[in-house]
Amino acid sequence: MVVGARPNFMKAAPIYKELRLRPSVEVELLHTGQHYDRGMSDIFFDELGLPRPDLCLGVGSGSHAEQTAAVMVGLERAFVERRPDLVVVVGDVNSTMAGALAAAKLCIPIAHVEAGLRSFDRTMPEEVNRVVTDSLSSLLFTTEESANANLRREGHPEERVHFVGNVMIDTLVEHRARAVALEAWRRFGLAAGGYALVTLHRPSNVDDRETLAGIAGALRELARELPVVFPAHPRTAKRLEEFALAGALGGPAGVRTIEPLGYLEFLSLMTSARMVLTDSGGMQDETTALGVPCITLRTNTERPVTVQMGTSELVGSEPSRILAAARRALSGDWKRGRTPPLWDGRSAPRIAAVLAGWAGRG
Repeated sequence: MVVGARPNFMKAAPIYKELRLRPSVEVELLHTGQHYDRGMSDIFFDELGLPRPDLCLGVGSGSHAEQTAAVMVGLERAFVERRPDLVVVVGDVNSTMAGALAAAKLCIPIAHVEAGLRSFDRTMPEEVNRVVTDSLSSLLFTTEESANANLRREGHPEERVHFVGNVMIDTLVEHRARAVALEAWRRFGLAAGGYALVTLHRPSNVDDRETLAGIAGALRELARELPVVFPAHPRTAKRLEEFALAGALGGPAGVRTIEPLGYLEFLSLMTSARMVLTDSGGMQDETTALGVPCITLRTNTERPVTVQMGTSELVGSEPSRILAAARRALSGDWKRGRTPPLWDGRSAPRIAAVLAGWAGRG
């Protein structure tokens, strides 16, 4: 199993645990180190009960090409040495695609967890990663019906596609009670249901000064009506500093910008938030499962079920639209949503059964 970045860990953990329950299956965890500091990596292994990786490449940051190349070189060496029967990749980060490419070049079969999701926006690096990874994979595990339809349209054989539900929800279900008990909102002097939680990291939102300034201004305005907590992704924190926009968040009386949080603390904050504002795909999934209003700062999504059935609404990055949506959520004028099919906390056992059966190991 190949992991590399924060979103991977929550998806890989339950699958890894399920495979370890099968004595006839040997599973190794390879961490590329795409996310490498404690706040973005180590703490997740600790909280999710994952063992130390069997190998950590430590590739670190860099351009998309540099990062992908470094992961491919490291994984190729690891695959040659270990000679795996199957490589499992999860999600849509650079390590996902690099793992699939390295395996394909060595003629090793690939399984992709969270296959078939499409935003139909090739300017998103993740969209390229998804399409390439799916094209190389022998087993495609999907989270929603739109993904099944996308794969059919792209010509993938039906026997390769397995609708298993959303494995990220397995992790949420397993850890939700612990997270709620933390009452992480108390640490920031907040009240349950009395704050907004923000995440922001996509290049389209943070790499353009004007766009980032507009979003920051909207958040500052919202903070006058409702406390706003913003665990800043390292990429976003760097851009705020480069663009001299830290003050645009309003200073001490405005948005509360904090360091990235571990999984449990973050889940605790998300569970008790009045609303979430985010450009994260994974948080669209989690807020749908939790029933928390999700204001998605994007114009498209690869997870349409979260909009069609869940609590997500696409508002883009226009400040007036962000504020209008936030005020509706604050007033209680927001859709309730419902849980999509197979988002039941049992996706990992379904995936493990297919993997073991594919390998002929029962």
